[in-house]
Amino acid sequence: MTKEMVSADSLGAQIFIVRGHKVLLDSTLATLYAVPTKVLLQAVRRHAARFPADFMFRLNAEEFAALRSQSVTSNVGRGGRRYAPYVFTEQGVAMLSSVLNSPRAIAVNIEVMRAFVRLREAIAGNQELARKFDELERRVSRKLESHDQAIAGILKAIRELMAPPLGPPKRPIGFVIPKE
Repeated sequence: MTKEMVSADSLGAQIFIVRGHKVLLDSTLATLYAVPTKVLLQAVRRHAARFPADFMFRLNAEEFAALRSQSVTSNVGRGGRRYAPYVFTEQGVAMLSSVLNSPRAIAVNIEVMRAFVRLREAIAGNQELARKFDELERRVSRKLESHDQAIAGILKAIRELMAPPLGPPKRPIGFVIPKE
């Protein structure tokens, strides 16, 4: 992401779900605000009371490793981060606009909020689609069960017709000429 303004659509790929929260990494936000990550975190530390645990939190080692394996952050051996990053929830990003008071911060926050809203709408749309798919699956399953029963009945009738008759052989119809 360069110093030009970013769109909400491109931000959607930068939003991760961690601990059940949709979050953005501190380094992503620093890039968006065109400030070093260190400066962003210093501003947050100066206003720590504005960032409770549900607005911002630090990733644990397992979460950090999972993000690193997705190539989000570079390896320590190659000059990457040596500590786990902070992540900001939607409310934390909104609070950043009051801490980083600049025209760029305001414009970036607007786009970030739009990205979170679009993500929320996409998730809601997927849930509706999943509900409709489940309903369709139940209807088709019921129809298949009734069709399966009908097919089983037809196969049973065919087997009965193909089976040799049970019991003693019937007397032939007509006259029987005795053999001499």
